Amino acid sequence: MKLCVLGLWHQGAVTAAGLASLGHQVVGLDFDAARVAKLNQGLAPIFEPGLEELLKTGLASGKLRFTAAISDATRDIEVLWVAMDTPVDAEDRGDSEDVMRQIERALLGMSPETLVLVSSQLPVGSIRRLERAGIPAGESARLKIAYCPENLRLGSALADFLHPERIVVGVRCSRDRELLQGLLCSITASIEWMSVESAEMTKHAINAFFAASVAFANEIASICEAVGADAKEVERGLKSEGRIGRKAYLSPGSAFAGGTLARDLAFLNRTSREQGVATPLLSAVLPSNAAHKLWVQKRLRLLFEDLTRITVAVWGLTYKPNTDTLRRSASVELCEWMIREGARIQVHDPMAKDLPEHWRGSVERCESPLAAVRGAHALVLATAWPVYREVPADQLMRDSADLVVLDADRYLPDLAAAGARLRYFAVGLPIENRSAP
Repeated sequence: MKLCVLGLWHQGAVTAAGLASLGHQVVGLDFDAARVAKLNQGLAPIFEPGLEELLKTGLASGKLRFTAAISDATRDIEVLWVAMDTPVDAEDRGDSEDVMRQIERALLGMSPETLVLVSSQLPVGSIRRLERAGIPAGESARLKIAYCPENLRLGSALADFLHPERIVVGVRCSRDRELLQGLLCSITASIEWMSVESAEMTKHAINAFFAASVAFANEIASICEAVGADAKEVERGLKSEGRIGRKAYLSPGSAFAGGTLARDLAFLNRTSREQGVATPLLSAVLPSNAAHKLWVQKRLRLLFEDLTRITVAVWGLTYKPNTDTLRRSASVELCEWMIREGARIQVHDPMAKDLPEHWRGSVERCESPLAAVRGAHALVLATAWPVYREVPADQLMRDSADLVVLDADRYLPDLAAAGARLRYFAVGLPIENRSAP
């Protein structure tokens, strides 16, 4: 099939490369000429494991190319796949208007017979709004739009795209469904067909459920800490309940970072206000998560009277493992707070090579995890890179005998098992398990 992918940052680059790898003829369209030039050299706009290799393979095969010209990109295509990443501000508000403007710009140069498949994260009602705009033909009946919410996670996006558990698709008519069936069956046979509005709401509902589950688990964990229960054992008990299940999003640990989950909650909260619908549960999730984000800060304050006198080692800076982005990183937010409190910080991250300029003098970047811990009073496991599980627990304890370890997600099982030999703290861990030797 001949397709155009609109938007070539993370979601779009993965979508274009993935479709080309499946044998489709793909042209990627983006209005940033510099980004297009780099992609035509096989250079990914953002680090994603395996992405550059797949881009170069697609370019070499002739199945993939990139352009900034609408007329070039949309000529004779059957599907325009909108895969623009929706930007989010510091308050977790998604800038859907910018995405809508760029979609409308692309549609102006497109044949009205082309099917538009939108995967960008937009508030429910956005597809109806595009249809009512009547672009490009001035007749909404001739504008064919379907919705397929994306589910591409940083660090595992290629696997998410090429091997999804299922794909959700909202369509208006059987003809659109037949066309998309031919396209999407090359990815998976498991497709959930529904109306466009239901598909839009499904994406919101999934992310809101995940966010509420994280907030629920962490509130339970806070009570566990106070009463002497172990939240991980409670999690195991919860998941043994057949109506909950072992895959439930109920692990106590870090708060969810801003971005996808917070953006969908913000969309839902705004929509509920506009429609006059009371949603006290959904409205409480973001405040609950914001309060839990302070778990590490609260522990440091309880453990050390004066943060200006201590050195804190931080393992991991990126938003999550297998990416190089620092944007919306909870670890970066923590470091910013510690800088304001006057702590000295030693960081290690296998991908983050360049630190913010204003960190100079307060934060030292170290070449190895053990180097970051040397001379530190506390260690914070902030991003769960696999390399940190390779650090020998015995060596860490030998080199830093009085080290306090804050491992919110219990990612370091060897340290968690050290018991009384180490001052180890984790979300939901009973207080009696964390006393000093």
